[in-house]
Amino acid sequence: MPQLTLKHVVDIDYITVEHSISRFLVNYLEVSRGSGYVVGVSGGIDSATALALAVRSVGPEKVFALILPDIDTTPRDDVEDAIELVERFGVEYHIIEISRAIQIFKELIPLYSNDIADRLPLGNLRARLRMCILYYYANKLNHLVLGTGDRSEYLIGYFTKYGDGAADIAPLTILYKSQVRHFAQHLGIPNKIIKKPSAPRLWPNHLAEEELGIKYEDIDLVLTAYIDLGIPENKISEITNICREEVDKILKLYRSSHHKRQGAIMPDTKILDIIQKKIHENFYNQVQE
Repeated sequence: MPQLTLKHVVDIDYITVEHSISRFLVNYLEVSRGSGYVVGVSGGIDSATALALAVRSVGPEKVFALILPDIDTTPRDDVEDAIELVERFGVEYHIIEISRAIQIFKELIPLYSNDIADRLPLGNLRARLRMCILYYYANKLNHLVLGTGDRSEYLIGYFTKYGDGAADIAPLTILYKSQVRHFAQHLGIPNKIIKKPSAPRLWPNHLAEEELGIKYEDIDLVLTAYIDLGIPENKISEITNICREEVDKILKLYRSSHHKRQGAIMPDTKILDIIQKKIHENFYNQVQE
């Protein structure tokens, strides 16, 4: 049986990728009548790529960047990398340190225990607070919020619902993480950011692959095999040379995170149709009289 390797995933035409996504960004801005895009820049690979793509698509004058560190979780190096990026691409930006706001939330929420016991909800709060600030600027400037998530994280649900998963437009969700790294090189992102380990920084020393327990390269291979190529689940381990336990873990993440990609679940309107049928019939009859 032929082997599926990472080369099959990343060996794509990134010039055509840029042209296609750029048209998408330009057209959506025109249709929505927005003045530009606002993007959160963390100093990581995804936000750097989204920033560069936006600037090359609509121009730096139509892109506003926000750097939103928390001194309790964000390394200074990340902030410096983010500043270097926004200045490199010539966009206007603000730096807003969010730790004071997080502290206020801790004091307001009766359920808060401590940073260790509340690590996950507190980390998600950081992501959602950043989302609130991004949308404040979007409303103020008549901009659209540009999402920075990639396809790997989108498909396994590795994002905060209504946090970094909230955006008006999400151009990188067609590219796996390994593809984003190659695309970033095409866009002129500094090599130190391309090689930097993915790190959500929702709590101190928070690294993505460490939390997931899986390498992105393996995630990308398994998802490519299962979703893009339609390889039967029981054959994926053989063609990717990834152990069955890891394949099962990745596919479990994909299936269990469906609700995060679906949005709010709504009841079937047929329930109301049955309840209101008599009212609607009476109203219709009155109109006809």
